Amino acid sequence: MALGRALSVSIVGLTGHVVDVEADIALGLPAFTLVGLPDASLAESRDRVRAACSNSGHPLPQRRITVNLSPAALPKAGSGFDLAIAVALLTAQSVLRSPLVQRYVHVGELGLNGRVRPVRGVLPATLAAVRGGYPDVVVPAANEAEARLVPGARVYPMATLADLIRLHGGRPGEIRPEPEQPALIRDPRSASARPERSAGPGDVLVRPQNLADVRTAAPPGPEPDLADVVGQKQARYAIELAAAGGHHLLMMGPPGTGKTLLASRLPGLLPDLDDDAAVEVTAVHSVAGTLDAATGLIRRPPFQNPHHTCTVVSMVGGGSGLPHPGAASLAHRGILFLDEAGEFGSQVLDSLRQPLEHGDLVIHRANGTARFPARFLLVLASNPCPCGFASGKGLNCVCAPNARRRYLSRLSGPLLDRVDLQVDVLPVSRADMAAKEPAESSATVAQRVRQARAVAAERLAGTSWSSNGEVSGSYLRGTLRLPTAVTQDVDRALDDGQLSIRGHDRVLRVAWTISDLAGRQQPDRDDVSRALMLRRRGQVTA
Repeated sequence: MALGRALSVSIVGLTGHVVDVEADIALGLPAFTLVGLPDASLAESRDRVRAACSNSGHPLPQRRITVNLSPAALPKAGSGFDLAIAVALLTAQSVLRSPLVQRYVHVGELGLNGRVRPVRGVLPATLAAVRGGYPDVVVPAANEAEARLVPGARVYPMATLADLIRLHGGRPGEIRPEPEQPALIRDPRSASARPERSAGPGDVLVRPQNLADVRTAAPPGPEPDLADVVGQKQARYAIELAAAGGHHLLMMGPPGTGKTLLASRLPGLLPDLDDDAAVEVTAVHSVAGTLDAATGLIRRPPFQNPHHTCTVVSMVGGGSGLPHPGAASLAHRGILFLDEAGEFGSQVLDSLRQPLEHGDLVIHRANGTARFPARFLLVLASNPCPCGFASGKGLNCVCAPNARRRYLSRLSGPLLDRVDLQVDVLPVSRADMAAKEPAESSATVAQRVRQARAVAAERLAGTSWSSNGEVSGSYLRGTLRLPTAVTQDVDRALDDGQLSIRGHDRVLRVAWTISDLAGRQQPDRDDVSRALMLRRRGQVTA
């Protein structure tokens, strides 16, 4: 017996680390010890690996077995280390040849019968392996399509441990006959699906230099069209501004006025993700187990619509052990829509303040810290009171004044201070319904959005920002400083205490987007005043 080694990947947040798996088989009382900061699901790999090796024709000896996961100070989680542990043990028994084995990184879970089962986070794990100089990656057969999305990776899909033994030059022993049963793989997009296995948290922020040979997603089905919305010129204009500049939006109005309808049309106005953003978004969904790898990289901005009963953990991520991504990270580079925002818990809503400001989430737990990207466009839709009819004249509202205040107080001042556009969505009139001129389609508005974004991208070239909604206040007051005659209305609101300095900056961001949509070189006083009105739920149209 000798020391066996193999390689795997540990994923913490969105950072992948290549892990050296060492196995030692020595004389002594039979025992199987796993060290190197494993979590509970990883510690259970001892029984899975022992049974899988036995049922693949190479039972482990009844001796003292020690498996070390190095670096020992790095937290390890999930069942994706099973393959590497099995390979290291078989190498220690001289079943496999050590020099050949150490070229490969192994990611996958083992079933008791020796089958290789799929795991989460294969895309970021493969990215980490390639980045670490190990392009040969062994993955479960069910994860093959996901791993092949990574340029430069040489992927070896495995259905059983016996197949892996053959790959590494070994010969499977006498395998115990068992009835063949297809592996259960549930559709991760189904709300009722739950992963069969416990998997590690997150992954890697690797941006490959060349994505030319990466498969992209198949053309999506038709998205809801903005032409379906009757009337609502004010809200339609706000939706267009939100898409063109990446501005957060609050729509408030009574039930049935079209708030949800408008929000569902917003994804159709956004352009496709660029290469870096597509890789990053796909990695997050891979870690969360919601990726359909058969469609390739996620090119369309994601749309997340959590129910108002969700918890803080489900919104921003977390959980026991190492944190996992929540709805805010799954909406990265897309839209996070909170319907019935007044029904969400105040703690859930306020937990979004950090990602709205910084574009990422840093979650601390006893076992480690994880960082997830969370640069999303927040869209809030809310009734003005519990009964919903306090908007406009409010003649039908039956809520007591205290009930109204309690309802709206869930949308805290610090949260609303980060929302650029705040508009009232009032009931549609008969005149709107009788209008003969058809409403603009999503394709028409999306074309204006693309043009406005192209203008903003040219202006922001050389910076780290991709839209007006991300520009810092110092840049607005420096490089993009506007004349005092143009900003006098918003400056007066700041002096009067009606706006914070953050609110002042956000008004200017919206003014630049208004200007870009109108084809002007820079905002004029009317653009700034219009942006200010849109922040106060004033009635403004294009």
